[in-house]
Amino acid sequence: MISKTRTFIINVAIIIAILYKTNIVLSDDNSQIPADRSQVDSWFNKIVGPLSQRKSTLEPALVSAEAAPKVIKVMQDGSGEFKTITAAINSIPTGNNKRVIIKIGPGNYKEKIKIERSRPFITFLGNPKNMPNLTFDGTAKKYGTVDSATLIVMSDYFVAANIAISNSAARPDARRSGGQAVALRTSGDKSAFYNCKIYGFQDTVCDDRNNHLFKDCLIQGTVDYIFGSGKSLYLKTELRTLGTKDVTVIVAQARKSQSEDYIYSFVHCDLTGTGTRTFLGRAWLSHAKVAFAYSTMTKVIHPEGWCNNLHSEYNKTLFFGEYKNTGPGADIKKRVKFTKQLSDGEAKPFITLGIIQGSRWLLPPPNF
Repeated sequence: MISKTRTFIINVAIIIAILYKTNIVLSDDNSQIPADRSQVDSWFNKIVGPLSQRKSTLEPALVSAEAAPKVIKVMQDGSGEFKTITAAINSIPTGNNKRVIIKIGPGNYKEKIKIERSRPFITFLGNPKNMPNLTFDGTAKKYGTVDSATLIVMSDYFVAANIAISNSAARPDARRSGGQAVALRTSGDKSAFYNCKIYGFQDTVCDDRNNHLFKDCLIQGTVDYIFGSGKSLYLKTELRTLGTKDVTVIVAQARKSQSEDYIYSFVHCDLTGTGTRTFLGRAWLSHAKVAFAYSTMTKVIHPEGWCNNLHSEYNKTLFFGEYKNTGPGADIKKRVKFTKQLSDGEAKPFITLGIIQGSRWLLPPPNF
């Protein structure tokens, strides 16, 4: 007769096997990001380990796609298969289900690049010592705001590492309408950006929708330079504001109802730049949801911190949270009343990879 203890052990083993078979992650996703920045990389590398160690917990489509990656080289000097990034993308068949790594040589690539939804599993890979610069001068006046982007990624499972992306259009001013100019628009699901530098002025990054990770990146801009309805984690990323005497804003988040599962979480980020009148975020729509944790805020941040976009009725529905930030810009004495200083328990959901279900689809950044 089987003892109760043995029966319990057998049942637990069966449950664990089922969880792994169905790719349900047991705990890694909820492992909190360390408060000590020096420990973040080792923590990340432990959870986001190589494919060979995580096949049982990664999404099956991703495991299959990564089995035999194809490499394409883009070199302006003609030493690769293609001279332009657009040509390399067009060579990938629609319905692609295998990882294609596009290694991009140094130089300025003046192209307006779009990756359609039918081409998932694409990686842009540059040399960290000599990053390629993807650049274009599209504006809202000519293309509409979201379609002005230099790089538009509509597909899932996109990765960019060691890439500079810029919009070279002139800085908008009050005399000209339609000057907004996006550098990157990311709309596909499960996209990761590692060590990328993204340059623009107003509306630099359209973090459009779905789950994204930005790690060890630089994002530069003036007004609303991270905006949209994505669900994204920004980790160890510098947010550089090009401020003057005018008001500038980092984040404009477009969540419009309590039921929408959108948030931008900034963890261990550096808020730098010029000027002293930068707001962390504004309530673009009524239920905007943004959190900053463990981040260093210089004096560029306005003492009030946040803006309700002149809609006092939004004060009851928006979520602007702060947790254990440091630096002169993190002083909470003059913060607006609708800012929420988070407790340990309240901050927990925003300082894990679970916010983007990352341990199910993230892989380490590729090596050049």
